[in-house]
Amino acid sequence: MTGWRASVSDVEALIAARHGDPFALLGPHETPDGLVIRAFMPHAETLVVEDRDGNRVAPLERRPGTDFFEALIPGRTARFRYRLRAENAGGGWTFHDPYSFVGVLGATDDYLLVEGTHRQLYEKLGAHLLHHEGVDGVHFAVWAPDAQRVSVVGDFNGWDGRRHQMRKRVDSGLWEIFAADLGEGAIYKYEIVGADGIVQPLKADPVGFAGELRPSTASIVARTDNFTWSDEAFLGQRGEGQARRQPMSIYEVHLGSWQRGDGNSFLTYEELADRLIPYAVQMGFTHLELLPVSEHPLDASWGYQPIGLFAPTRRHGDPAGFARFVDRAHQAGLSVILDWVPAHFPTDRHGLSHFDGKPLYEHADPRRGFHPDWNTAIYDFGRKEVSNFLAASALYWLDRYHVDGFRVDAVASMLYLNYSRKDGEWSPNPDGTNDNKDAVAFVRRVNQLCYGEHPGTTTIAEESTSWPGVTLPVHENGLGFGFKWNMGWMNDTLDYMSLEPIHRRYHHDKLTFGLLYAFSENFVLPLSHDEVVHGKRSILGKMPGDRWQQFANVRAYYGYMWGHPGKKLLFMGQEFGQAKEWNFDQSLDWHLLDDPQHSGLQDFVRDLNTAYRSHPALHARDCEGEGFRWVVPDDKDQSVFAFLRFGAPGDKPVLVISNFTPVVRDFYRIGLPEAGRWREILNSDATIYGGSGVGNLGAVEATSVPAHGFPASAEFVLPPLATVFFEYDPKEPSARGRG
Repeated sequence: MTGWRASVSDVEALIAARHGDPFALLGPHETPDGLVIRAFMPHAETLVVEDRDGNRVAPLERRPGTDFFEALIPGRTARFRYRLRAENAGGGWTFHDPYSFVGVLGATDDYLLVEGTHRQLYEKLGAHLLHHEGVDGVHFAVWAPDAQRVSVVGDFNGWDGRRHQMRKRVDSGLWEIFAADLGEGAIYKYEIVGADGIVQPLKADPVGFAGELRPSTASIVARTDNFTWSDEAFLGQRGEGQARRQPMSIYEVHLGSWQRGDGNSFLTYEELADRLIPYAVQMGFTHLELLPVSEHPLDASWGYQPIGLFAPTRRHGDPAGFARFVDRAHQAGLSVILDWVPAHFPTDRHGLSHFDGKPLYEHADPRRGFHPDWNTAIYDFGRKEVSNFLAASALYWLDRYHVDGFRVDAVASMLYLNYSRKDGEWSPNPDGTNDNKDAVAFVRRVNQLCYGEHPGTTTIAEESTSWPGVTLPVHENGLGFGFKWNMGWMNDTLDYMSLEPIHRRYHHDKLTFGLLYAFSENFVLPLSHDEVVHGKRSILGKMPGDRWQQFANVRAYYGYMWGHPGKKLLFMGQEFGQAKEWNFDQSLDWHLLDDPQHSGLQDFVRDLNTAYRSHPALHARDCEGEGFRWVVPDDKDQSVFAFLRFGAPGDKPVLVISNFTPVVRDFYRIGLPEAGRWREILNSDATIYGGSGVGNLGAVEATSVPAHGFPASAEFVLPPLATVFFEYDPKEPSARGRG
């Protein structure tokens, strides 16, 4: 400095956007000579200081050959609120100096971030509409500890990184600035200079609340804390009872391809609320599970390579539209589960990869920080700020969007250091073990936070190994999830059903083996999107036989699944027999419902859901061994299975019988715990579903003839390729036979 004037070196550094502390140079500064105001304003020919009322205070002098202005304000010794008036040949404009505002973040924010315990991190980081020091604007904050400089850029400053260079909070690596007069809809990114002095590709906001529609990649200023909700009653009853004892029939949906609009366009969140929610309710599902709605650059990733972990995808509308979708679902009695992806992230230039010039969000060691299968980066779960960021993302969706929980993708890839890696491609723990202790601690903490902060929500693990205690509470040394996908059940049963019926007798154990571990975790039985892509064929397409047999097999299989212990998940389209594999880029083939076989299958799934929800024996003990008992587990020669389901004391037991051959079995005796009437409540071979109409005239009468270790039994007619449900209901006798 020369007196009150800025030094040439300071000005040159500022203009080159290489000044170490622009807030120490720009804005108002109290000096021995009086109050000095400095500003940098490209395209301005003159710059004048005005007070809040628009009165002229003093002109600023322009440093020759630059866009740097400064002035000593006569008679002023202390800071005051002012505006700047710029003019050039094209006219004039007035603005608030971003360097005249004090910081918004405090020492507590620094401390909590570094400690990794800032639960509502999203209330501080990102872009927040704010009334600050009497002025409306947007406060921007981002974490980039190793950056030399961070600027927020956008249309509002001509994407000029010199205009809004941010203040660094040295204790935490947070950068912030308040940009007055900005509002919702402002488009922005961060321009970051790494520690090596290299300017990075422009970065979207890691905590951005909205983003542009791809292929554009900027963040958008959006408010998400002011939605009007009408789901108080739903949220109030959400936490009643234990989730594992409630019916849970999940409809898994990819919003971009459930249905499409004119010209193959995406439906808006409002259109989806109008169509999808009533459909799911009418079909009897209890939950919608949405493939990731977090902003993502590539349609073909289905959302599983997200970049905006705080932003609902712009493909279907704005954040308020998504909030209204969730609110509408809750008003209709539907829970909403989001697929949430903390296991990996894409390396797109505008994303988290090398965010401040070197590994920050990803682990620095590629043996722990890079996924060879997916060509994606892996979060550094051991870095407290990173695990804090991810945990805050989960809490954000629960808090701001009222979602009811998460299905956490690819959990196994987080738990194992050698996941999908050969020897030499992974780095073991010092004791040689292969468990990722940082990831385990992270998963446990997220589950504790979700259940602790938002009781009544649930988390579901897609975990494909035999890791112990996935659904045990953390205090019992478990991972703390509410449920786990039963991948073993899915693989075994699909293998069995793909066989010609004549060969099934040799693979009988594929349907019985799962009961050896069915109650070791709280399981969801998933027939997910992963099973109907990449050449695996649709569920209908996996079935053997002619067309009639294919549909009969699907109905029998779904009946077995809905009768089997465990919560249910069905991917969209499979409820009506989507014939082709799922294509993320177009609508499901809804025209198939003009065919009675397809509409019959849809009717059967609806009735399965009705029976599952209305008969406690079919759901109340889904996760407890007391809710299940084999009756006929060993009739491999006829491919017949029979088992009983039990609810709480006083609930009527339900008998489930599956015949996986196209042969009608007359006079098939099955043991039962009680003599009396057993009413047929569902038959997948009924003519209304497209079956052959073989049945038991509505009920059978069990007598005191012991069988299968039970004191009573009855003779049944087993329809071909069918599953039949019977409920104990000894109100009146009935005859047996065909019907």
